[in-house]
Amino acid sequence: MDFVAIYLLMLLCLNIFTNSFSKEIPQPSCIKSERQALLKIKQQLKHSNMLDNWKARNEDCCKWVRVFCNSITGHVTELQLGNSNDTIASSRSKKAGSLKLGGKLSPALLDLKHLSYLDLSNNDFDPTQIPDWFWNLTSHLQYLNISGNQFQGKIPDLLTNQASLVLDLSFNNFTGSLPGISFNVTVLDLSNNVLSGSMSQFLCHKKHQMKLEVLNLEGNHLSGEIPDCWEKWRSLVAIELCNNNFSGGIPSSMGALTSLESLHLRNNHLEGEIPDSLTNCTQLLTLDFAANHLSGEIPPWMGERLSKLIIISFQSNRFHGHVPEQICGLSSLQILDLSHNNLSGNIPSCINNLTAMISGKMSYSKISYNTSKGCFFDNMALMMKGVVLDYSSTLRLIKLVDLSDNNLSGEIPAEMTMLTGLLSLNLSKNHLVGKIPSNIGAIKTLECVDLSENNLSGKIPDSMSELNFLSYLNLSYNNLTGQIPTGTQLQSFSASSFLGTKLYGPPLPTSKTLVPVSKIVGGPVDNRTQVDWNFICMEFGFWCGFLCVACPLLFTNSWDACIFRILTKLKIKHF
Repeated sequence: MDFVAIYLLMLLCLNIFTNSFSKEIPQPSCIKSERQALLKIKQQLKHSNMLDNWKARNEDCCKWVRVFCNSITGHVTELQLGNSNDTIASSRSKKAGSLKLGGKLSPALLDLKHLSYLDLSNNDFDPTQIPDWFWNLTSHLQYLNISGNQFQGKIPDLLTNQASLVLDLSFNNFTGSLPGISFNVTVLDLSNNVLSGSMSQFLCHKKHQMKLEVLNLEGNHLSGEIPDCWEKWRSLVAIELCNNNFSGGIPSSMGALTSLESLHLRNNHLEGEIPDSLTNCTQLLTLDFAANHLSGEIPPWMGERLSKLIIISFQSNRFHGHVPEQICGLSSLQILDLSHNNLSGNIPSCINNLTAMISGKMSYSKISYNTSKGCFFDNMALMMKGVVLDYSSTLRLIKLVDLSDNNLSGEIPAEMTMLTGLLSLNLSKNHLVGKIPSNIGAIKTLECVDLSENNLSGKIPDSMSELNFLSYLNLSYNNLTGQIPTGTQLQSFSASSFLGTKLYGPPLPTSKTLVPVSKIVGGPVDNRTQVDWNFICMEFGFWCGFLCVACPLLFTNSWDACIFRILTKLKIKHF
């Protein structure tokens, strides 16, 4: 106890001494030439009230809003004029305001010789081409973010940088081919521009090992094959090539990227099989190959060698064969999307070994990948509740199994109900038989259940009424029978959730049975009631008899004569 008391007393004394000493050392004010440069920068900007304290009479520019100086030399080192949360989070980033800048870029930025951090993201600059002088800033910057503006033009080769550089040029209107980059660039985000052409010149013919850790080229017009020359890019942690026009196969040289954690190739025109060389990428957490033309079987080695996988999205390809049982070995898997393929066979009964889907405990952290410059936050497009949504900050919360639109057969394994942390279950458009697992209510976190267009039979389990968070349900086009469990939220769904079944009770109409006219996927469904042919025949007979009497009356000149003739005929017939 005495030792603890003495230790605390020493810490208190040290703190007092440090504070006193720091007060005696005057803090440096900013450099006069740099203050003048900042005032010139302000003159070119439309800034509303955001830069009001950037005034000549406020001599210490280190105290101006969004300006940060070196605490020893007084040189301006950072300008944080952005208004967005970057996908690349620097450990040095500070809170930014919500006002936006406009106007033009001033060449006075070049006078800030010690500037290492420049953030101009998500502003309203005039839609103009970046001036040539601006790219000279990259020779000494360590962080440059001009994303989310309307900048245009071509990006020149950036080969002169001598420092480790984070470069974010995303969400602009840059055109032309990919620029050459220095081997010191560590993060490159060119996503959501209008870049075109091949990757070959950018990727191949490198003499040195590149330091790049994050490469994001998503949402451009890049085409041709993905080059098979990744051996010089071994530092890569994340690759985003989604939403381009790439063709050919997945290059086998990607197997050299042993530090790779995230690989997104979604929505291209890739074909062929998944290369076995990816078994070397044992750090992979995310595999997103959705919306391509990939074929072959899903490799069993994925469940054996890629044991850290959290996300597998292979939807909308041409994979065939069975769902490999080795997938069950992925204890960290939270998202399994194999929908819209040609898979067959049974759903593996070992699916309950996906233990990350068992825990109902919510994690509020993002799925991120550490780099030397901060964190890369992953994102994913997923089908939830019948709608495709993009998830990023909430991706860690999603636990999903989607095996829809395949040729799967057999019963839904009872072990499926042991995935008690599942949010979405979609097994629709298969050939599944048997009953809905009676214990489905044990998955209390379920928000979305789609079992439509199968051959399921029996009743809706009473336990389904225990799914208090259920907001999307589709059981249509099955052989389900019996009454829909009453007194539950199942009555809150529309009748379309139960079309094409033999179920009855609310919310289905009580007087007529709904008979769908069409079961075509994506086609219209006619909700008209069943036709009563007896009633139609009675109506037809009545009108025929009425017309036989009425027509002669309408076309006869004398009503009396007509009636007399009819009565005469009736009388003669009577005798």
